[in-house]
Amino acid sequence: MPNPLRPDQRRFPLHVHISVMFTLLLLLTGVVLGIFNYRQTTQIILSSSEKLFNRIEQDVRLDLQATYEPIRHLLSLLVLNPAVQGSDLQQRLALLKPFSQSLRDNPDLASLYLGYGNGDFFMVRPLRAPQLKTLLNAPEAAAYQVWSIERDTRGQAHSQSLFFDQDLTFIGRHEDPVDTYDPRSRAWFSSASRDSTQITTEPYVFFSTHNVGTTLALRSGDHAVMGADLTLEELSATLAKHVVTPATEIVLFDAQGNAIAYPDSSRLIVDDQTARLIKAADLSPSLGALLNSPPAGNRLNVGGRQWIVARSNMQEGGPQGLQLALLVPEDELLTDAYRMRWQGALITLATLLLCVPLGWLTSRVLVKPLRALVQEADAIRSFDFNFPVSRRSPVLEVDQLSVSMARMKETLASFFQITDSLSAETRFAPLMERVLFETVKIGQAQAGLIYLREGDGDRMEPQGLVINDTAETLSSFDIHGHDLQDPKTPAWMQQLSTADNVVSHFGFEQAGDLQKVLLALACPRVHLIGIRLHNRHNETVGLLVFLLADSGNQSDLEKLRPDRIAFLQAVSGAAAVSIESQRLQARQKNLLDAFIKLLAGAIDAKSPYTGGHCQRVPALALMIAQAAAASQDPAFSGYRPTEDEWEALHIAAWLHDCGKVTTPEYVVDKATKLETLNDRIHEIRTRFEVLKRDAWVRYWQAVAMGGDEQDLSLLRDATLTALDDDFAFIARCNLGGEAMAEADLQRLRSIGQRTWTRTLDDRLGVSWEENRRQERTPAPTLPVSEPLLADKPEHLFERIDAELIGPDNPLGFKLDVPRYKYNRGELYNLSITRGTLTNEERYIINHHMVQTILMLNHLPFPGHLRNVPEIAGGHHEKMDGTGYPKRLKREDMSLPARMMAIADIFEALTAADRPYKKAKSLSEALGIMANMCRDAHLDPELFGLFINDHIYLRYAERFLNPRQIDAVDASSLLIKAGLRV
Repeated sequence: MPNPLRPDQRRFPLHVHISVMFTLLLLLTGVVLGIFNYRQTTQIILSSSEKLFNRIEQDVRLDLQATYEPIRHLLSLLVLNPAVQGSDLQQRLALLKPFSQSLRDNPDLASLYLGYGNGDFFMVRPLRAPQLKTLLNAPEAAAYQVWSIERDTRGQAHSQSLFFDQDLTFIGRHEDPVDTYDPRSRAWFSSASRDSTQITTEPYVFFSTHNVGTTLALRSGDHAVMGADLTLEELSATLAKHVVTPATEIVLFDAQGNAIAYPDSSRLIVDDQTARLIKAADLSPSLGALLNSPPAGNRLNVGGRQWIVARSNMQEGGPQGLQLALLVPEDELLTDAYRMRWQGALITLATLLLCVPLGWLTSRVLVKPLRALVQEADAIRSFDFNFPVSRRSPVLEVDQLSVSMARMKETLASFFQITDSLSAETRFAPLMERVLFETVKIGQAQAGLIYLREGDGDRMEPQGLVINDTAETLSSFDIHGHDLQDPKTPAWMQQLSTADNVVSHFGFEQAGDLQKVLLALACPRVHLIGIRLHNRHNETVGLLVFLLADSGNQSDLEKLRPDRIAFLQAVSGAAAVSIESQRLQARQKNLLDAFIKLLAGAIDAKSPYTGGHCQRVPALALMIAQAAAASQDPAFSGYRPTEDEWEALHIAAWLHDCGKVTTPEYVVDKATKLETLNDRIHEIRTRFEVLKRDAWVRYWQAVAMGGDEQDLSLLRDATLTALDDDFAFIARCNLGGEAMAEADLQRLRSIGQRTWTRTLDDRLGVSWEENRRQERTPAPTLPVSEPLLADKPEHLFERIDAELIGPDNPLGFKLDVPRYKYNRGELYNLSITRGTLTNEERYIINHHMVQTILMLNHLPFPGHLRNVPEIAGGHHEKMDGTGYPKRLKREDMSLPARMMAIADIFEALTAADRPYKKAKSLSEALGIMANMCRDAHLDPELFGLFINDHIYLRYAERFLNPRQIDAVDASSLLIKAGLRV
């Protein structure tokens, strides 16, 4: 195997490369000088062209002046003729001779005429063209037309045309009774009447001759206006003289963009029904580009050709003057400069051949780029991508290395930037959008689409769409999922099941469900790049699809280069890892959520009497939290939970009673005072049965001994009745439905003092643990007389040291721990004044909060869930600090923890599955909670939100029995709670 570090003999020495480089530098110098000379020559020619343009502009100005000025003088003289003020045709015909002479002297004049304030009109027009004679139905010999309109006192117009030959001899007349022409309605008349000086109209197409011309008019006296129609045909001839190069474009146009003069005058008039002037922008593409989008300077690029342009304004030619536009192709103007450039190149080449030996002297200098490349490589190795790029080298290998290193640095920097960006995104939907936007930007695509595999099959479902840098909804474009193994799946997608990338091209007909995307791109054909996303096990997790518009340009193919696709594939690999990580994280969250709900369900299932509590409380807590987050009340203005805080509340609500898993169900479900694993009322009933049997035994013994049977029967029956009554009383006490009065307690103690006789050893057949407790007292000699209701030493269960809570415990628990864990004394349990729980059992119930906090504190929650134990462990605290397990006050508790207290209490009051109480109606439950607010047990502001936002009603409609939903007086509740006066 060849050693990669050994020099290859086929490589050329470095000095050879350097010599060639020096030669090329000299060549570059010659080129620079040639370019400089070319630019200087070009500048001279362009400077000369500017002078030429100025001269052309001056010539056009002079031509315009020569066209208009004589006519102005002529009008100024003619208006002084007395015949102008003539009142009828006979008097005005005196103007025929001077008018005809003026028309002969000025071939550009199309007609001379007069308009009067009373509507009369007099015009002399030369009949120079046969077409005009035909149009006017004039005699063949006619040389002039006199058009006269006279109006009588009633305003009736008499229009007629008189024709004269060259000698001004009358040869014909033509009446036109339907002529409605009125000079007073014409712009030239109204403009000149208001102005004491001559006016010039905008150029237009003469109706009769279809020549381009304009009208000059001057007021004569107070009631007459003299006008002259001037043709502008000579201006086009003038422009034709100033064509600099064969492709030069020059045009004269008015303020509305209408072309007035153009070298090819036949194009000035559009031959349609209106015979209008063509727009200057329509004469050629270059003129259109100049006039529609004026360049900032004097250069214009149209159709890949550079033009030198000039524009100027002419005051002559109408109210707003005229404009001159000139465009000359730069390549035609700079023909001499091109020739000089090639001559300079030949001279440079000859000089170069003489300077080749000097290249050997530069060998040491050209080693510097290699040193710079070494430094740049060290910077890249240290992940420093801001190190300056090394200078390019004329040595092929060094230059290639420099370029490759620059591309590598750019690629690595972009790759790390994108991967860091993707890794920073913690939510799945934004991650999909980020992946699409980043990869579409890298691929320079117009659209991007991402598919993800669902489940363990091969079906790919679309998850995101980006078109022209905008995220779009998939439903709007009818994009659906595909099975990779389905024959109907697009071919490019089937290929991606076995290939890492695919490049394809298709049109609208082959686009399938991507047709609407092509319509949005307004592109009939696209290039498609498909990238397979795979995980660490090379399993396909999704597809990335990029759509690039196919415009037919070479630049489109540049985007499909293998190196660009390789980079896309590398970035897509990082995206796939991020997607897979997010999905794994989501599955872990789902697993945790399912485990939490499983635990809550197990706690509820453990006791049939509290089933659903751990599921209803989270729903109610979420309702309260959502209302607080949406409230505008100042008390909740700072409560705007983040997504992490919503997650913490969700977990805390579901785990708020997780400590109950350690609470014996016979304590939680204790329905009677004597109930443990079984109800011990049955043992007491047996003792009463024994006493009743004893009464019968004594009765028969006494009868057998000769006693009075009647008296003995009465005594027996009285004893039996008393025993039945006493047991019924004890049975009622066992239920714990009502509070026990002191008299009841006295009677209970009195009954308990009665004795019965035990003849069997109570230490046989019991557990070793019970035997250990019985050993606290010596075993009595049988038979033994015992109290009917016993509180024996073995009924006391000692609490182990591990269950004691010291005042200095690190979690801050503040609970009064009873001395014994259980006290199963019969008289002690039956003496419970309210409910069915002893102090020891109530402590066990309350201790579930300690267990909840301990269990949650032992879980390795991430940072954003570190307050879960605090939220879950505070729902039995009271605002005045009398709650448990920490006796926290309102200011010591977070708002979510206070929400949990309201949710837990309301659910407990309205729950219909508790054996020891009847479910409260809405009004009863809220009344109790209002009293708790008044006693500082509940947060009053949260209770006010609970009432005002009708949270209780939404919960009731979802979870309560309809019979529990009654009328609620919100105002009285708020007053009772102390929230209103």
